[in-house]
Amino acid sequence: MAGRYARLVKIEHSVFALPFAYVGLFLAAGGWPGLGKFFLLTVAMVAVRSYSMAMNRLADLRFDRENPRTKRRELVTGEVGVPGAALFTAGCAALFVAACAGLNTLCLALSPVVLVWAGFYSLTKRFTWMCHFILGSVLGLSPVAGWLAYEPAFSVRAVLFGLGVTFWTAGFDILYACQDVEFDRQHGLKSVPARFGVGAALAFSSLAHVNAVIFYALAGWAAGLSWFYFLFFAASAGLLLVEHLILSENDMSRVNMAFFTINGVVAAGLGLGVLLDIFV
Repeated sequence: MAGRYARLVKIEHSVFALPFAYVGLFLAAGGWPGLGKFFLLTVAMVAVRSYSMAMNRLADLRFDRENPRTKRRELVTGEVGVPGAALFTAGCAALFVAACAGLNTLCLALSPVVLVWAGFYSLTKRFTWMCHFILGSVLGLSPVAGWLAYEPAFSVRAVLFGLGVTFWTAGFDILYACQDVEFDRQHGLKSVPARFGVGAALAFSSLAHVNAVIFYALAGWAAGLSWFYFLFFAASAGLLLVEHLILSENDMSRVNMAFFTINGVVAAGLGLGVLLDIFV
């Protein structure tokens, strides 16, 4: 049963946000933050991401039933029932709040705001093509959350990393949305590809990733990181370039590789760069 719910929320996609939460945590601590903080932050991040994804699956169920690309999703096939998914969503929200309570009072106070914002994203494709940037802002909270988990005070360094994550996520989500451009248009759903076309969407995504690279560089500079970080930063920037070179308006066949494989490596690489800079 656990496997069905893990597939429902694509638990493996936690690789996108979790490394950046650790970036914020380890930068705030200036080293190892302690097992308690590390464990509670991990629980909180996995719980809120699972909550957000489950909310998205529930909100989009009527569209997923009609979209050929999503007809094998667990809620559509009945592998996971709607009542079970709703209970799972509520459980993830409760677990997130409990983990935040274990971290500090500021994290606890902000936890309802995070839940509302993370859930709100699922509705935005109904009314704005900026939905990709709203999703980006949800993941962009990751390094800020990691910092606050250790030090309950906002930091420019964490915010700069958060802005990098925001634009990076928006960029690859725009690419992913290119798969559904015709379906979205037919069903009145908003996205950059549906509004402007695939060619313009590729340009939007490229611009978003240029902004991401700039913010990641500024974040490394503001945090006083050394060549260890910037070596991984350069490799990640190169991978983002590759991501755009392998896709074109006339050939989006490798969009899944660009979405998961390349961006998973980018997230892990930047996180590893920060950790090596701190500990080596």
